[in-house]
Amino acid sequence: MKNRLFLGLIGLLLLLSSCSEYRAVLKSGDNQKKYDTALELYKDGKYTRAYPLFEQLNIVYRGTEKGERISYYQVMCDFNMKDYILAEHRFTQFYRNYPNSIYSEQCQYLAAFCNYKMSPSYSLDQRETLIAMRSFQKFAIDYPESGKIDSVNMFIDELRDKIELKEYKAAMLYYKMENYRAATTSLNTFLERYPNSQHKEEVQFASMHSAYLLAINSVQNKKVERIEEAIKAYTTFASRFPESKKIKDADDMHADLISKLEIAKK
Repeated sequence: MKNRLFLGLIGLLLLLSSCSEYRAVLKSGDNQKKYDTALELYKDGKYTRAYPLFEQLNIVYRGTEKGERISYYQVMCDFNMKDYILAEHRFTQFYRNYPNSIYSEQCQYLAAFCNYKMSPSYSLDQRETLIAMRSFQKFAIDYPESGKIDSVNMFIDELRDKIELKEYKAAMLYYKMENYRAATTSLNTFLERYPNSQHKEEVQFASMHSAYLLAINSVQNKKVERIEEAIKAYTTFASRFPESKKIKDADDMHADLISKLEIAKK
């Protein structure tokens, strides 16, 4: 028990000494000492302590070769502390201010990655997602031979899928709410925009079903036109998904439409 208490006291004294030394460096006018201490703290992963030193040094060495390195380490502190808003801003500033820097490629990639981290859930506004996609696309254009291109393409696909999912959910919502006129429009728009979507069969069936229900419940003076549109929707679904599990339901709707069309034309 006494040994543990003794070791605890030693540890506390070392911590207090370390804090005292750090404050002394922070207040010191010795910029080289500040730089060496900041770099050591950074390499030890103590970003919150390294950051104030780099911030002071950034003002002193701005526009110099050392200033470039200090700016890099400062923004990497932001990034490692997960302050993605500030990090994205400073990464962007860095690669614009130092386009020929050895850190420029990394900074442009990490700026895009920060935007990726700020992309919200698919159910929310996707403005940040679009920004992230554009920033990754810009990186791919600027560094087509980069070793990060595979990761960039993976992130772009993930972000695109998120936007697609939001639009899919929005289109299907009209269908689930039984607003079949709006559903037909939104579902067809989705298919035009995402012809290779993983949801295409489900959306195509929902579009056909919406057109069918809109047609059979239509007022008399619009019945023929809407039945014909529903038949076209069936033809599209049946030609694209002849092996669908829902083809029998589609065939039954088609047969009903044909019989109702003959009656409506009389």
